[in-house]
Amino acid sequence: MRATLRLGGHGDNGVSTGQGTLGRGCVNGVPGTGGNGRRPCGGTVPPPIPVPAAWQRPYLNIFKHFRVEEWKRSAREGDVAALTDARLKGTVYRIRGSIPASNYLQLPRTGTQSLGLAGRYLYLLFRPMPRKHFVIHLDVATQENQVVRISFSTLFKEFKSTATWLQFPFLCGAAEGSLGDGAARRDLMGAAPADVRWTCLVLDLPSILSLYLSRRYSHLKSVKLCSNLLVKNLCTSDLVFDPGVTFSEARRADLACRGVAPMPREMAFPVPRGQKWHDLYDYIRFPSEGSKLSYDSIQKICPGPAAGGQVSKDPQPVTLTKAVRDRLSLIHQITSPKAMPRRRPVITRSIPEVHLTAPGSPAAVPAGDQELEKTQRPHSAGDIGQSAAVGDGGIHVYAHQRSERTIRATHTGSEEALWTRNNAAVVYPCHAVIVTLQIQTGEQRFFIGHTDKVSALAFNGNSTLLASAQAGPLSVVRLWDFPTGTCLSVFKTHVRSLLSLSFSYSGAVLCGVGKDGHGKTLVVVWNAAQVTRGGEVAVLAKAHTDVDIQALKIAFFDDTRMVSCGRDNIRLWRVRSGALRSCPINLGEYHSLEFTDLAFEEGHAAEREPEDRMLFVCSKSGHVLEVDYKNVCVRTVRRLLPAESRGCPRQDKAGPGIAINSISFSSTFCATGSEDGYLRLWPLDFSAVVLEAEHEAPVSSVCISPDSRKVLCTTAAGNVGYLDIQSQGYNTLMRSHEDSVLAFSVEGIWKQMATVSQDNTIRVWDLASMQQLYDFTAADEMPCAVAFHPTQHVLACGFDSGMVRTFSLAASDLLVEHKQHRTVITGLTFSPDGNFMFSCCLQGTLALYSCMAQKSHVLRVLGNVVVRDAGSGPDALVVSGDSRLLAFVGPSKYVVTVMEACSLDELLRVDISILDLNSTALDSAVRVCFAPAPRGELLVSTSSNKILVLDAKTGRLVREVSPVHKLSCSSLALSKDGRYLLTAGDKVIKVWDYRMRFAVNFQVYIGHSEPVRQVAFTPDQRHVISVGDAIFLWDFLALPAERSPRAEAPSSESALLPGAGQRRSGFSCVGRSWRNDLGEGSSEKLKDASETPRQTVPLPLLSSPPCLDVSSVHQAGCQSIFSESDKEEEAGLPGSSRMVANGDKDATVRVVESVRSEELLVVRPKVGRESSRSPGESANEPRKETKSPKSQCSVRPDSYRHFTPRFKASVLPQNFLSPPAGSEFFKLKGVIGYNGNGRGNMVWNPDTGFFAYTCGCVIVVEDLHSGSQNHWLGHTEEISTLALSHDAQVLASASGKRSGDSHCQIRIWNVQDGVCTASLFHHETQVQAMAFSRDDRFLVTLGDYSDQTIALWNTYTYKLISSTCISEPVHDVAFSPFSHRDLACVGKGAMMFWLLEQQGADVNLKVHRVPAPDVLGPVELTSLCYGDDGLLYSGTNSGQICLWDTETNCCFMTWEADEGEIGVLVCGRDRLVSGSNTKRIRLWAVAAVQELRLKGADARSSSVLLEHEITLDGTIVSAAFDDSLEMGIVGTTAGTLWYINWTESTSIRLISGHKNKVTEVCFSPDETHCATCGEDGSVRIWSLGSMELVVQFQVLNQSCQCLAWKPHPVVAWGAESQHVVAGYSDGTIRVFSISRTEMELKMHPHAVALTAIAYSTDGEMILSGGKDGLVVVSSPRTGMTIHILAEHKGSPITVLQCTRKQYRDFGVEGGELWLATSLDRRVSVWASDWLKDKCELLDWLSFPAPAGPEGLGSLPPSLAAFCPWEPGTLVYVGFGMQKEALFYSLRKKQVVEKISLPYFATSLSLSPAARFMAVGFSEQLLRLLRCPSSEAQDYAGHDDTVHLCRFAPSGRRLLTASHSAVLLWELTAS
Repeated sequence: MRATLRLGGHGDNGVSTGQGTLGRGCVNGVPGTGGNGRRPCGGTVPPPIPVPAAWQRPYLNIFKHFRVEEWKRSAREGDVAALTDARLKGTVYRIRGSIPASNYLQLPRTGTQSLGLAGRYLYLLFRPMPRKHFVIHLDVATQENQVVRISFSTLFKEFKSTATWLQFPFLCGAAEGSLGDGAARRDLMGAAPADVRWTCLVLDLPSILSLYLSRRYSHLKSVKLCSNLLVKNLCTSDLVFDPGVTFSEARRADLACRGVAPMPREMAFPVPRGQKWHDLYDYIRFPSEGSKLSYDSIQKICPGPAAGGQVSKDPQPVTLTKAVRDRLSLIHQITSPKAMPRRRPVITRSIPEVHLTAPGSPAAVPAGDQELEKTQRPHSAGDIGQSAAVGDGGIHVYAHQRSERTIRATHTGSEEALWTRNNAAVVYPCHAVIVTLQIQTGEQRFFIGHTDKVSALAFNGNSTLLASAQAGPLSVVRLWDFPTGTCLSVFKTHVRSLLSLSFSYSGAVLCGVGKDGHGKTLVVVWNAAQVTRGGEVAVLAKAHTDVDIQALKIAFFDDTRMVSCGRDNIRLWRVRSGALRSCPINLGEYHSLEFTDLAFEEGHAAEREPEDRMLFVCSKSGHVLEVDYKNVCVRTVRRLLPAESRGCPRQDKAGPGIAINSISFSSTFCATGSEDGYLRLWPLDFSAVVLEAEHEAPVSSVCISPDSRKVLCTTAAGNVGYLDIQSQGYNTLMRSHEDSVLAFSVEGIWKQMATVSQDNTIRVWDLASMQQLYDFTAADEMPCAVAFHPTQHVLACGFDSGMVRTFSLAASDLLVEHKQHRTVITGLTFSPDGNFMFSCCLQGTLALYSCMAQKSHVLRVLGNVVVRDAGSGPDALVVSGDSRLLAFVGPSKYVVTVMEACSLDELLRVDISILDLNSTALDSAVRVCFAPAPRGELLVSTSSNKILVLDAKTGRLVREVSPVHKLSCSSLALSKDGRYLLTAGDKVIKVWDYRMRFAVNFQVYIGHSEPVRQVAFTPDQRHVISVGDAIFLWDFLALPAERSPRAEAPSSESALLPGAGQRRSGFSCVGRSWRNDLGEGSSEKLKDASETPRQTVPLPLLSSPPCLDVSSVHQAGCQSIFSESDKEEEAGLPGSSRMVANGDKDATVRVVESVRSEELLVVRPKVGRESSRSPGESANEPRKETKSPKSQCSVRPDSYRHFTPRFKASVLPQNFLSPPAGSEFFKLKGVIGYNGNGRGNMVWNPDTGFFAYTCGCVIVVEDLHSGSQNHWLGHTEEISTLALSHDAQVLASASGKRSGDSHCQIRIWNVQDGVCTASLFHHETQVQAMAFSRDDRFLVTLGDYSDQTIALWNTYTYKLISSTCISEPVHDVAFSPFSHRDLACVGKGAMMFWLLEQQGADVNLKVHRVPAPDVLGPVELTSLCYGDDGLLYSGTNSGQICLWDTETNCCFMTWEADEGEIGVLVCGRDRLVSGSNTKRIRLWAVAAVQELRLKGADARSSSVLLEHEITLDGTIVSAAFDDSLEMGIVGTTAGTLWYINWTESTSIRLISGHKNKVTEVCFSPDETHCATCGEDGSVRIWSLGSMELVVQFQVLNQSCQCLAWKPHPVVAWGAESQHVVAGYSDGTIRVFSISRTEMELKMHPHAVALTAIAYSTDGEMILSGGKDGLVVVSSPRTGMTIHILAEHKGSPITVLQCTRKQYRDFGVEGGELWLATSLDRRVSVWASDWLKDKCELLDWLSFPAPAGPEGLGSLPPSLAAFCPWEPGTLVYVGFGMQKEALFYSLRKKQVVEKISLPYFATSLSLSPAARFMAVGFSEQLLRLLRCPSSEAQDYAGHDDTVHLCRFAPSGRRLLTASHSAVLLWELTAS
């Protein structure tokens, strides 16, 4: 019996496994190799390995040294006992138990200690217990001060790796002779067999760390041996001990110089006389070295005696049995890095045969072949490959002969996948949906419309047309406009199952092959030439044939010629005179082959005719036929044979070849995909394999990218990936379950999802990244139900055997097994409070478990209470939101039972069958669902397609909905806010308005091709998940009620209905992975399955959804060229308030808006216009508005250019204590950040140098030379846009309306002194754009899509001249630079030219609306700018630029300027700058367009040239350039302002800031810098002198939640000691060096997100607090966890703060005092002496609060801080009985002072110098209090909650943060 450690994952990383250290393991000064043998060439020497202390040499017996038998320096838990083993004749330790985590032996005793053993090799002498699993954990420290856990176990199914954990599967195989040669190698995985042997496992710890993590080994920290195993001893040494060598043999062979020594007697196993050690025991060295087996790695063993018993001079490998070799081969197929394969020479006879040998080292080539190898491979000296870095965790690639790299592969798949022409995306089917995946960004796009599985795809030559075929009896083909996603045509094929499609290169001809209704093969050719022009697809020709066709392709050089192949035939086809004819190719002796795929030779020589080219056809037998297409004959036949056994060359050619499923050609190489799971790359002559990648499943298709740099690959297991040829890395794009998904569960803390499938796997996915985290396989059982524990990282799973198991995902351990059921588990769930678990099975048994502890136990089991044979639904049991009630269908299908959850006492039974007295059939219950707790309702779906709403207490029928689905409702779920109901059935998902208030109560979403098994909301209600044929993750765009803005009107009937098009829903699939947004038409009802599929796409991707409701007043369009706007009325008259969308004058309709590109979803209130005028409105009379009614469709246009304010719930109070002028305590010194959410919110005048931009509600005016800032305060809401007059003397700024106002605010500023000279109030919601006339006499302001007014102002008096309602949203406006009377604006599909007519004092506006050119289709015109005389440029949301003649008001030219929406245009002289949401700005030469204007509609865009292009960090939202457009400033959504110089082609970051919320700010100890961190995962260091960004540390896919700057050390302060520590959302802590700009340490002490972090006062300890309430003390020097404090467990930590104290102050030792505050209003105060490892609780405070907070959406935080000017006192603020700050004395143990506050505080900071306290509030207010007088001053300048305020160490400066804006204040008072 031999056991083998299974290795996998990262590959070799380019470092040879034969690593040694010079100077060790040598005699008489001769360098040795440290026991590693010869190092293969091409490797590298690893970093030096620590030399152990003298007491650890030559070896250390760990059990003896630490006296394990005394249990003083070691620990044991569970069933651990010492006993005498008869075989070994000595003491061994037996560790057994069903749960490894509870039965173990650990060295040293506690986790804070360390073994400190630096020996290179760890020897473990053990024996796995038969038919049991075991786990072993080793904690090793690296020289980078990081602790890495190395674990191996028979429980692990595959290798897994993180930065701090390596998990290796351990494989146990049978002893010699006990497994037949035909045994399946997969049987070796799992529990140890009955005859398992004693094993000596040798672990090379430095090599493991170097190979897998590129870390340098320091020492062994701890060992944990978990059940079930017997262990004799543990030892460490620098020597390689060979158990098969005696002392005398070692001396004779002089093995000491090689670092090899015989096994010491303490470690030796007894060997009876006449027998050999290796025949009785197993010896495993890991990582293995110098293997001479078929795969090189872990099976390499140290020198042993030769067969004759003599010791040779060179070590020889021990002979291994067939069973062991099989195991080793299996291991390396799955995991290990491979060495360079050696190939047999190609022997060419009648057929060239390509032989692939198994990879091995050069020494493994048989002696007789060595000379032949040299002749065939002249570069053999360099052929020992190093493995390349592996791109994908599970896939490795073999590089052959032409490369010096070698790596290895497993995994990938779908049936078919295609490259796009630009090589940037792949297209593949996911059941009924077609997915386009961008390989770099992971962004997905969808083609939706098929109602059954997609069976074939085809592109035309330039990827503009995509054809897709639908399987099933209603086989249809859809043709798509690929760039836009529009379905151009849908037509029937008259083929029952279409197997293959092929497009001609031009896209004019489409060909398909399939089976007709009689099973005969049918080939159809269609004419698709007119489809892009709106024409129909017509059948050109079709033909029946008796031959089998597996593949058919149109020749790219002739649209009328096709080639097909199949079983026994290759045929050439041609369409001529409306007929389709074919001729076979004479195959001769190869006529009986099964051909699978074909490909034309790429490239073309000018001297050859187009059809004079080769055709390659592959087969199941490994033959590749080279067919001369022109001469219709077979030119060459090659055969590809599988790998030969080492030393056993294949002589026969009659055996099976490589079964090739797919073939693809480029101009330089060929790719094949075969049934053995290999993707292979060949030269065009097939002389040798260049590169290959192995997968676990057969490769179904391969496709070389158009640039020949990548090879796309799909497998039968449903995975898709690609091989990057240049880097030799493999990237898996999509993984999937291999069968239908049965159930899922989602938890909200770790944002994970678990799924179970009929493929017998349980998989855990990360919802944020959509990556698979865990994969559990149940070999003999099928998992059928799954549930996450709501608070613990525990997963429960039910199986078809009746077993219920719970797993700890944190420890990867099985916690407990429950055997209360005997058949399939149909229901499994936890109570929401996490105290109980429930399960039921098909026999009707119901079980209740207690989950108070991590290991659950059974409380009660009831039989025959749940309905028997409940079907395959996974959600048979439901628990109410308050965890009090349990409901299910049972004991019969006509009855619903409600029980008390904690006891299973029956409370209620409802007979469903009697509720409908008029029904002739008995109705039965199918599924149940609880409404949220306050409603007290129970929903029941029935077999008659109804949903019954019952009172959960009385059983009374409240209401019913019918019909719900055409077939039975398979799953239903209600949102937590009780507003939306999900139902699944008929392969569709419906979203219902639960309150049923509107005529259209539901939306329908398609995408599944099979019945939906389960549907549910995610805990945060932002997504919906549905499973069946795949896993769909839908974006749910209706924000929960608690995150929606409150209705300002009293009506409660204003909740949003998910009506037609109101929701744009997105979905994505993990496994067969895709994401999409659904738009207009989503509520369209599906037709019967028997009907023909829709002729139009039901769910367009790009168009915006229509209005929820439309008022009875229809939109009025402008019919004449110029329509008068002089029919006016006073808008402010009583009774003229506007109708709101739902018809109620005062109601508020919340509209969910979907923003393209990077913008977030925003919920905005739409309110009726108030009749009262806003303050100051009388000064703006006369106020004129046209009578033309405004559209009531308040739906955000499909344009990023349109401004949408960032959602916030805070408002500035009407009254606050503004300090008198000249007596302010504080002055605003600087602002960090630029508001990338604004539009056109940056201005720059190159003549005067005036430069201004906005950050929140502050206008920042900056001197570009000195960097000094001035700040103009006055706005209270987010500023949307700016406009600068042409003389640069006046600046206009616009912001949203403040609380209490009816209109938003426009402020007019004098640029010279920064004084606001006027405030204008007119627009109701937001101002979208503003512009000054050329003579600066007029200012035009444009309302947003909700306001839809254009207003004209007199800039002398700032009175409103005219106001006009527009029938549709407009995006941008501009005055003509040549006439103050002309202006233009752009909107939905049209350009509007306006003319100002002035008659005396009256000014009228006339408008001419011109639609966009028809060639553009339905577009939004999004931006505009005037060019040279008479020209106007406009951009569109589809990337075109239109050129207009303003004299004729017509568009005479368009050109494709970008791939995305163009939101910014700037013109100067003969150049044009465009900016888009593709993050690009482009410079165009447009000098020739004036000449083109004369051609009118015949103008072509070829004269417009792209001069330069620069890609920035976000969508372009603002731009300002000089007149020649040589230099300018550009703003992006990433919060960055860039200086652009086209002449030098440079971009320099001028201003930068956080795009998302800032989570923490702090000062450096010397106050020269500050640090900020944000939700975007960045840590940024800023210079306070220049307010510039110095350095940024970015962690991808994580949010940085907190940070702290290391305080001054006791020793002299130096640049080297400046460090910042940051805590992240994944529980990690990172320490960054500011001076070296690198990360120095990463720790992972928390399982959940961090919420607070602090340094100790001396900087020697890091205190961190998590979301779960745990406080961890860690050492930044060692990375070790020193203390874990659980006093606050269950409530997030909000504050951690340290301060110094006298050593024995407060009666405790230690020089440090620190406090921790948690969200539950508790504060703990601790005294610590870190040097003595002391941490003592000094005080525990708990502050009272009222029972039910009123008027608060979420509770304010609990905050505490030590008072700097009152030692022994702390200050507390938080939610409580009163709004106040409390001063608590630690000495008096009582509150000594209270200071009243106007609101509950959201941030707190106390000045260390002066007696000032800063308090921030959610009311956008910062208050400064002077203590003890409580004198208060309030400061504005924030547009959102002031969630952070931090004083500098000197107390002279203060940092505050409001969302993404950071403000720096300076103390002016003494």
